[in-house]
Amino acid sequence: MTSHEFQNYRENKIHTPDRFPYNTYLCSIPLDFTDVPLHWHEEAELIVIKKGSGTVSVDLNRYPVSANDILIVLPGHLHSIHELPGHTMEYENILFRTELLFSRTDDICSDTFLAPLLEGKFTVEHYIRPGLSCYESILSLVQEMDSLCQTQPEGYQLALKGYLFQLFYLLIANRNEKVPTKSELRVLEKLKYIIGYIETHYAEPITIPQMADLCYFSPSHFMKFFKANMGVSFIQYLNNYRLTAARRLLGASSLSILEIAQQCGFENLSYFNRLFKQKFGITPRQAR
Repeated sequence: MTSHEFQNYRENKIHTPDRFPYNTYLCSIPLDFTDVPLHWHEEAELIVIKKGSGTVSVDLNRYPVSANDILIVLPGHLHSIHELPGHTMEYENILFRTELLFSRTDDICSDTFLAPLLEGKFTVEHYIRPGLSCYESILSLVQEMDSLCQTQPEGYQLALKGYLFQLFYLLIANRNEKVPTKSELRVLEKLKYIIGYIETHYAEPITIPQMADLCYFSPSHFMKFFKANMGVSFIQYLNNYRLTAARRLLGASSLSILEIAQQCGFENLSYFNRLFKQKFGITPRQAR
């Protein structure tokens, strides 16, 4: 499977080539997948909505999105993409490593603006939509970058770099005054740890007491913490992750349904079948 056929909650795949770390992907929900689970990675990402509508979350803030909306996701930030029931959505992912913009020597652009932004010393607007003063300018930049990537004239990489610098200029010039508190940052870091553990161990038995111990919480505090920040119980979240993994394996492997259930952490096949139909409205066999 490619990285966009199965996205890990904590992604560690290489999305961008080394010599010029910039890449784009086109995706469709629910045609390609019903949702992109909460995850994070080291690249910066622009999520550009092309058609339809859906929802995108960035650092647990959920945004209703439609055509020509743009989401800015800085490296290391949690984000997810979800289907809006009854709607389809086509979107483009633009991924790039921010090292593309850093000088190898001391540089005012890096030291005064880019590094403090990436270190969280100030924040920028995540949700770029009509009504914001910078919206039209940022949308135009994205369209220019897409056009360059399609035609790839000689030296287009130089122009792409220039547009990325302009993008960050517009974001920083229109930045938020609000800076996340230490408490908010601790919550996000704890959630990143929990999500990373699920991604690595979802095929194994995972219990609430086990997770509580890993987080230095009591079981009751862990359950309250997770539900308050994620909106669902830990067991619901874990089952949804496993079911999403199973659905993608059904279409991308020749394993039996029993083998897929077991590889995704379900020991009981009838329980797996029941949960699968509750989530997707069809049986695993129909999904295959």
